Amino acid sequence: MSTGTRTPVLARPGASAVRGPWPALPTAAPAAATLVVGFAVAQGTGVRALGGAVLVAGFAWCAWRAQPVAGTARVSLAALLGIACFVGSHLLAPHVGAWPAVVLVAAVLAVGTVLLVDAKAHGRR
Repeated sequence: MSTGTRTPVLARPGASAVRGPWPALPTAAPAAATLVVGFAVAQGTGVRALGGAVLVAGFAWCAWRAQPVAGTARVSLAALLGIACFVGSHLLAPHVGAWPAVVLVAAVLAVGTVLLVDAKAHGRR
């Protein structure tokens, strides 16, 4: 029976309050991987909506995981950056190729997520 209070979700003493048993893994890694995997699924299956579902699920998981520590504002900014990277990959693809564009924007998203979310989660900002 729940009393409505939430206990901190910590994997081990001294770990950051990032949800789940994976506090050592920065949110930037799964956020960037979500772009790459989403594109791979869309390319591999030929179903763009399936790739989009991967993107939505991955970004939602990252937001859920990071929100308790980084806060809504920082997570929202990281989500906006993810959307901008998704759009940017489509704009870059005709010039550099689809995969290079996806890898480039995934790197941009990773750096942005480190600065917006992970640095806050580890007390550096």
